[in-house]
Amino acid sequence: MMDEIKLALNTQMTKSIDSLKYQLTKVRTGRASASVLDGVHVDYYGSPTPVAQVGQISTPEARLLQIQPFDKTMIAAIEKAILGANLGLTPSNDGNLIRIPFPALTEERRKEQVKEIKKSGEDAKIGIRNSRRDQNEVVKKAEKAKEISEDESKKFQADIQTITDKYVAEVDVIIEAKEKELLSI
Repeated sequence: MMDEIKLALNTQMTKSIDSLKYQLTKVRTGRASASVLDGVHVDYYGSPTPVAQVGQISTPEARLLQIQPFDKTMIAAIEKAILGANLGLTPSNDGNLIRIPFPALTEERRKEQVKEIKKSGEDAKIGIRNSRRDQNEVVKKAEKAKEISEDESKKFQADIQTITDKYVAEVDVIIEAKEKELLSI
């Protein structure tokens, strides 16, 4: 029974960590990153298509993102999609390439983003704690149904807490690393 609980717990908590990492890729730091464009879709012959599938994205400089469209007729649509995504970025094109300069973040904006990052971290911790609560309820129901003894129940709950602590510490490490990246100039 404990193996099933641990498997379910690890699966749920890993999903919380993965969700946090995905959310943090959308946070714009001072450096150019292609992951900023992950949520941007271009209308490509009637179907919404990710930018990465209609052009090659590269970072020739630390603060510049460059998109080389596979189809030159898509330049205007890609530009429009980036502007419409409200990323705070202004693309420019020369007929062949789209260049997206990343302006340096102000100190005030960096602090705002740190707050957003910490909120995302807290949300991930809440998800992890909810997983812990759900699995503790499974253990308590098994104890009430006399499927396991009280001692086993306490041991299972202690194991669940140990796993929870490990994942909460992982969230703290991820948030701390992103905060450090954001505050470095």
